[in-house]
Amino acid sequence: MRLFYSVLLLSALLIACGGKDEGENQKQDGQDSTVTAGGAVAEPPAQMQDTLPESSPSTSSQAATPPTTPAQPEPAPVASQPATAPANLAGSKPNILLIVSDDTGVGDLGPYGGGEGRGMPTPNIDRMAAEGMTFFSFYAQPSCTPGRAAIQTGRIPNRSGMTTVAFQGQGGGLPKAEWTLASVLKKAGYETYFTGKWHLGESDYALPNAQGYDFMEHAFLYHANAYTYGDPTWFPDMDPKLRAMFDKVTKGSLSGKAGEPAKQDWKVNGQYVNTPEKGVVGLPFLDDYIEKSGIKFLEQAAKNKGTPFFININFMKNHQPNMPAPEFKHKSMSKSKYADAVVELDTRMGRVMDKLRELGLDQNTLVFYTVDNGAWQDVFPDAGYTPFRGTKGTVREGGNRVPAIAVWPGKIPANMRNHDIVGGLDLMATFASVAGIKLPVNDRAGQPIYFDSYDMSPVLAGTGKSARTSWFYFTEDELTPGAARVGNYKAVFNLRGDDGAHTGGLSVDTNLGWKGAEKYVATVPQVFDLWQDPQERYDLFMNNFTERTWTMVTISQAIEGLMKTYLQYPPRKLQSESYSGPITITEYQRFQWLRDQLEKDGVKIPMPTGN
Repeated sequence: MRLFYSVLLLSALLIACGGKDEGENQKQDGQDSTVTAGGAVAEPPAQMQDTLPESSPSTSSQAATPPTTPAQPEPAPVASQPATAPANLAGSKPNILLIVSDDTGVGDLGPYGGGEGRGMPTPNIDRMAAEGMTFFSFYAQPSCTPGRAAIQTGRIPNRSGMTTVAFQGQGGGLPKAEWTLASVLKKAGYETYFTGKWHLGESDYALPNAQGYDFMEHAFLYHANAYTYGDPTWFPDMDPKLRAMFDKVTKGSLSGKAGEPAKQDWKVNGQYVNTPEKGVVGLPFLDDYIEKSGIKFLEQAAKNKGTPFFININFMKNHQPNMPAPEFKHKSMSKSKYADAVVELDTRMGRVMDKLRELGLDQNTLVFYTVDNGAWQDVFPDAGYTPFRGTKGTVREGGNRVPAIAVWPGKIPANMRNHDIVGGLDLMATFASVAGIKLPVNDRAGQPIYFDSYDMSPVLAGTGKSARTSWFYFTEDELTPGAARVGNYKAVFNLRGDDGAHTGGLSVDTNLGWKGAEKYVATVPQVFDLWQDPQERYDLFMNNFTERTWTMVTISQAIEGLMKTYLQYPPRKLQSESYSGPITITEYQRFQWLRDQLEKDGVKIPMPTGN
């Protein structure tokens, strides 16, 4: 049975398992699982290497019984969380400051070859890299909402149902039953604060102050360009009735304490206006409010140094339309709007870091900076730059590999460069580890839960490597991955954006993401060696000189291990859906057959074919 057929079969797994509906998501919190220090759990991916068959799969053309892979152990509820953090981090229970920017490209920042070399100096981010650890194989998700959901929950987005971009007026959002970084750290006695872009739904139960954050100030629920939809100067041809609808349903800046209804501070538009007293503030000024809220949170937390804090600051820059605040216009070397916006982001991050040092909090604070998704090449030049193939919205490296820097004086060695496979998913297990707690085994409604999170604390301490050896790439509602990386090899099944063009030594001809055609491989994937070919130009799967068909043994096993977790931990109902093209009558009639096959045969990926 070809691999693609198995992927098609698994696409109906959500139906067979019965994804949780919205009513279940909104149930009153059930029993919270006990969260205690210690307790190690095994992680399936690391065991894949030990279960490989001793002989190679047969390449004979004659009929034969296909080889099978050994049975995998039942999935543990956490991918990887050691019993204790490394000795120099154990019991430290540091303050945690998480800074996330929007759509910023790997190639924009100084530590990654950008900065001054691209006409947009980033001295404050450069300093963070010099004082801490910079990650070069750090992964996000390919768009805003999934990327932020993965960071907050430590779970691949299809588990929470947060698989695609949330738009205004849709309602819903992050299910009430999900754990977040804040709700887990609350169990460890942390005070928790949120400001900036949330983009995880509009319903009251989905807002930060209902998801574990004690204080929420100036939270924004959408991508930046969403605030221009109701603005007649942007879209004069829009039907007035549609504009009125956008004005009505689009929420502005939201603030509120946990347990209290959120209040709207003011509306947001796409103009250079800063009139909160009149009830409206324009996009160019939002990051000023976010910066000030972050600094206020630090000052508030400094008054109670006996209580650790978790502060999550989420800047709106650098999502299009990039409209730098007036004081940053033409402040970059290149004088472009995007470059000015990067300089603004760097400056505001620098002010937050300066305040942390001024308050004497820096020595006991783990600072982590990253981005929600890869650069959005569809809208270039009002977008970040990536040296990798693809863009936001695709499973290519350009849509998923993002900047990440960690700083913790005296704990994280200075000026370190790390190339382990890690990502935003891993912040959950990492923060829990340094806080001295174990992740829950049940969700907030009392149902079993699985975290796709690996503890990075040995990496941060410089005492070991990440236990993660694989990464799975998803777009929108994919249940099984559109691409998978194991070690340095990556298999690509979803060819969105460039139709899987064989580029060889040529540059990639297109950077289309969501605007590109949806296309999957027929039988065999493309395979790339990301060490030798990080730009994914040379497909090695069946190249006569460098053929790498055998890589699908380990990659298929990794995918199979992931798929098995869905049986014990079924995904939730999708929280945001839109029409993406016709469903054929054949597909409709195939659903019942797929259910029957899953029930009869279970989940199985055969060995690779194609020779």
